[in-house]
Amino acid sequence: MNILWILIGLVLGAGAGIAGATTVLRNRLLAKSQEVLKDAEEKGEMIKQKKELQAKEKFMQLKSDYDKQVNEHNNKIHDAEQKLKQREQSLSQRVEELQKKSNELKAASDNLTSQVEQLNKRQAEVEKVYHESIAKMEHIAGMTAEEAKTQLMEMMTDEARNDAANSIVDIIEEAKATANEQAKKIVIQSIQRTATEHAVENTVSVFNLENEEVKGRIIGREGRNIRTLESLTGVEVIIDDSPDAIILSGFDPVRREIARLSLHKLVTDGRIHPARIEEVVAKTRKQIEQEIMEVGKRTCIDLGIPNLNHELMRMVGRMKYRSSYGQNLLQHSREVANLAATMASELGLNPKLAKRAGLLHDIGKVPENEPDMPHAILGMKLAEKYKEHPDVINAIGAHHDETEMTSLIAPIIQVCDAISGARPGARREVVEAYINRLNKLEQMAMTYPGVVKTYAIQAGRELRVIVGADKISDVEANKISYDLSKQIQNEMTYPGQIKVTVIRETRAINYAK
Repeated sequence: MNILWILIGLVLGAGAGIAGATTVLRNRLLAKSQEVLKDAEEKGEMIKQKKELQAKEKFMQLKSDYDKQVNEHNNKIHDAEQKLKQREQSLSQRVEELQKKSNELKAASDNLTSQVEQLNKRQAEVEKVYHESIAKMEHIAGMTAEEAKTQLMEMMTDEARNDAANSIVDIIEEAKATANEQAKKIVIQSIQRTATEHAVENTVSVFNLENEEVKGRIIGREGRNIRTLESLTGVEVIIDDSPDAIILSGFDPVRREIARLSLHKLVTDGRIHPARIEEVVAKTRKQIEQEIMEVGKRTCIDLGIPNLNHELMRMVGRMKYRSSYGQNLLQHSREVANLAATMASELGLNPKLAKRAGLLHDIGKVPENEPDMPHAILGMKLAEKYKEHPDVINAIGAHHDETEMTSLIAPIIQVCDAISGARPGARREVVEAYINRLNKLEQMAMTYPGVVKTYAIQAGRELRVIVGADKISDVEANKISYDLSKQIQNEMTYPGQIKVTVIRETRAINYAK
């Protein structure tokens, strides 16, 4: 029992202590909470002040931006007002100018109205005078204007009928005169169109190769070698599928021979490039010139013609490379010379003069620069220039009846020329016409200023014209090409079309010493 009371006392004492401790803790918590509240109030006040400051700054910034936008808007409005004022002033000036022009036009209109009235008055006066003149003329002629008009129309109709009848008669007579000749031409052309080998013989040379690999070297890089050879010789070099062969096409046999010999030297030497090609072609051309002189000398020796002028002898040598209606000109001249000498001997004339005239009768076909005149007249002038015998000169000029015959040798040369040309198979007219056409192409191009060289290639389908770079500009070169093509189109007759190529290049040459 005592123990129970002791325990109760201990419990009661402990409860009193706990109550006191709880009171102290509560007081501390209250004090702490008041401090926390005070700090929270202070922080809240600081945050409030900070936010108020931020709100003020934002407001000030927004206000500044707004004021700036308002100022910009006001400036734009001011500028627009200034522009409107300027436009208004400009429109006012234009209105004033238009008003001024309107007044001027009104004045001009009034002036024109008065002029029109004056013209109408003058026209009425002229018509009155005209009718009075017609009446006087009718009175003098004794017929009306309609009757005179009818009579004049009848006279003009009769005159036109007479002119037409005369023209018809002339046309019929001309047709009759030329019908036989035209028929012969047509027959000859028809026959020659089937004889293609003759054209090949006169316009094509074949250069044989040992192997196909040489073709690539002849062509060169991007075709520069073959272009150089064609431009220097004026001959078209055709490299096709023909095995071990190259075709040289050109109407001038001298050029073809130069190209053939040059190719032979280049292939044999092995060095094929543009500079070497120029060197070889120049040497070959010189060699051909020497050969021409040798041919002329041998011909004179064979025919027994002494003391022939050096230039005439050179022209005789050039005959070897010229054809007349498909007939070799040198062979034709030798035939004429021998025939003329025989006839002259039979007739008791001088055979040496006849032989000399026969050899030189076509000398006018071979000069390098051929003027625009018949070859007989040109040959006569050349013979006269180089002091030939008067009978020889007359025979050359009269063998196509270009001049009057003054000696007995002249008709002999004319007859012998006809005999040599008229034998079967001697001549082909189409080839000569073809060569004349190509010669005319080249001569036509040489008439333009600044042209240095001309070459008709591709069987006359292309004309290459080389002009001096120091004399002709690119624009002028284009103009030459256009003008020349138009001139060819208007003045010549040819099959298909002709390509005109004008080449202008600049070369710079120096020597390293």
